[in-house]
Amino acid sequence: MQINFKNNILPHLVGVVVFYLIVLFYFSPAVFDGKILFQYDILQWEGAAKEVMDYRAETVKEALWTNSMFGGMPAYLVSFEVPGDITNFLIKVVTLGLPHPVNSLFFGMLAMYILLLSFKVRSEFSIAGAVAFAFNTFHIISLDAGHNAKIWAICLIPLILAGIHLAFSGKRILGLALFAFGLMLQLKFNHLQITYYTLLIVLIYGIGQIVDAYKSKSLTAFSKTILILVLGACLAVGSNLSRFMTVLEYGEYSTRGQSNITSANTSEGGLDRDYAFNWSQGKMETLTLLVPFIYGGGSGEALPKDSNSEQALRSNGVESAQATGFIEKAPTYWGEQPGTGGPIYGGAIMLFLFVLGLIYAPKTYKYVFLSITILSIFLAFGKNLAWFNDLIFDFLPGYNKFRAVTMALSMALFAIPVLGSLGLEYLFRNSDSKTLVKNLSIALGSTAGLSLILVIFAGMFGFRAPVDANLPEWLVDAIQQDRKSMLQSSAFKSLIFILLAAGLIWASLKNKISTQIAGLSIALLIAIDLWMINKRYLNEDSFQASPSAQFFAKTPADAKILNDQGYFRVINLENPFNDARTSYFFNSIGGYHGAKMKRYQELTENVLGSEIKSFIQKAQEGNFDWQGLKALNMLNTKYVVAGQAENAVFTNPEANGPAWFPSNIRSVTSNEDEIKLISQMDTKIEATVNETEFGTVQTGSGSVSITSQKPNELKYSVEATKAGLVVFSEIYYPKGWKALVNGQETDIIRTNYLLRGISVPAGKSEVLMKFEPDSYYKTKTVTIIFQYLILLTLIGGTFLSIKPFLKP
Repeated sequence: MQINFKNNILPHLVGVVVFYLIVLFYFSPAVFDGKILFQYDILQWEGAAKEVMDYRAETVKEALWTNSMFGGMPAYLVSFEVPGDITNFLIKVVTLGLPHPVNSLFFGMLAMYILLLSFKVRSEFSIAGAVAFAFNTFHIISLDAGHNAKIWAICLIPLILAGIHLAFSGKRILGLALFAFGLMLQLKFNHLQITYYTLLIVLIYGIGQIVDAYKSKSLTAFSKTILILVLGACLAVGSNLSRFMTVLEYGEYSTRGQSNITSANTSEGGLDRDYAFNWSQGKMETLTLLVPFIYGGGSGEALPKDSNSEQALRSNGVESAQATGFIEKAPTYWGEQPGTGGPIYGGAIMLFLFVLGLIYAPKTYKYVFLSITILSIFLAFGKNLAWFNDLIFDFLPGYNKFRAVTMALSMALFAIPVLGSLGLEYLFRNSDSKTLVKNLSIALGSTAGLSLILVIFAGMFGFRAPVDANLPEWLVDAIQQDRKSMLQSSAFKSLIFILLAAGLIWASLKNKISTQIAGLSIALLIAIDLWMINKRYLNEDSFQASPSAQFFAKTPADAKILNDQGYFRVINLENPFNDARTSYFFNSIGGYHGAKMKRYQELTENVLGSEIKSFIQKAQEGNFDWQGLKALNMLNTKYVVAGQAENAVFTNPEANGPAWFPSNIRSVTSNEDEIKLISQMDTKIEATVNETEFGTVQTGSGSVSITSQKPNELKYSVEATKAGLVVFSEIYYPKGWKALVNGQETDIIRTNYLLRGISVPAGKSEVLMKFEPDSYYKTKTVTIIFQYLILLTLIGGTFLSIKPFLKP
């Protein structure tokens, strides 16, 4: 068998070129001008990771711990690399040098294309499905927000399933290679919620395969394939062993772990139910998959020129600047979520093809991808389908670790293009069917027909949002009319795109145009449709030459604190626990992270929050109650910042410093008792120790000074007039921190609920604390070995798959 360029290479080359050009032109400011997306979450991440990345650049080593936010925490989920890691190089190769993060969408199209080819969908239809998958609005809006790891993890799902499907289709080596490669990269991006959804997809697909194997009496072959895939999973986990083990270890001590306080209003070993379900999709809101603006757009979205709201503002004498500000960020969204960046739109054409898939696709695939879609939608309903989701939250292992359940729609946005492309493929394979007209009519009626109904009967909706309560009634009436216009216009566009796609299919079935032209034209229509919607949320204005330079530009307040070269922490009173900008320059009491340490979160909720509130109230009255900052003082909070000006910086004279000898130790037997004492006692002279965990500890006396500081290593000089406990203003973490007193390793005691303490001898001592977690140091070499094994498997699998074409 010889390679035929026209049949074996050209169709795939066309696909790759189409994918590359879409990314190239949509993200042209990033590709051609070197501009960067202004992604708020990424800027916050940059602030959080600054200390760790600086240490890596200076030493070519990993810090693994950061002191720059929440008093200190492991850096595993902040910035983490393994020396010798080849995954970044491999990503650069397979995405043809496209810049991060836009390269994720190119890879997503490529991965979906491979998956659809593995299902024997012809190339032109696979291109259409790939474009629909990668360029849905959920991906674009998420990129705009800075959720880069999430989008990369989603875009790897098709490659993972492609490997599994190829393995079950008899191409076990290639399947093993693609599955292991895809899973390796997904685990690298460390988005456990998307990996969890991937597992659900694989389980549903596996159920379909085992049913087929049972019916065909081929369970032995099924078992062999499962063993091959288990090997692939082991390779993928092994290639991320350092990441896996460190995160697994940290999970127990993070907000995802069990509460330390029995009275805490949290789920056992997981997140609070209300917190997890806060962003729940409204049931009718799922129709945004077909009609994007059925519930308005984003929470703040620009209205078209001369909108009803603009006319109302003018007629009521609102000044021009204020009116313009409202029009540019109008509250168009009127759904049930607290807010949204925009609709989750899958493409009207692909919804039409999805219905064809329900009619024409093979039974197994039909049930598999329909089940994935239904489960996805049900999970996204969250509290709006409480009977189902409460059960899932309570009993499905690990599910209560995740929040923002609308993210579950990523499964539907994956399954719909797959089944839609299969529907298009099998429609053409059965084009002589007597039921062709009937089936096309069903698909058109359920999608184009529904769109037409929404155009005609748009007035049946109320269009009222909670935010309307803050607006005058005349403006509420106007914005509701604008919401209605958005729905009607959106539904009409969906109707037109569906009819155009149906026309192309009909023309091809009647031999008026080729299937290649029909397929590529449908892909073009899908791209145009999604492009028009997506440009409302991510466009040229989303890019800047250097967003970091602007975001992290030094303020007069920053400059004043930077004059102090000592070791201390800073609290920024402007939203301290959702801001990592302070972490860019200083060791911060606050920060920005979704998985902070559990004890720190508990201290924040039970002590710090009320302490800060009380301090602000008193300060506004002219009374700076520094002694009232019991917890902040023990965390060595030397500076309080209330703005950007130099005079907005206040020095705390009562900060405890890096370490001290308490003169009184209060023994406790429970976490509840201990955390209550923090807000009552003078932490400079008193300390708590849980005697059930650490026994009896003696008080000492003397002085302590810090002599050296790195993220993962601290040195102190101690002069003790009496042997006893030294309290350090460092967060206690039992896995990895080691303490040496005069070179001899000694135990670290947890004191004051979450600080470190060490008993030192009388006289002069040097105390060294260093962070050397076994979960990293004992796994990093193994991690790299497994990565190379996957690369060799991928090369071997690819060679074996093309070997028949190389024979003369």
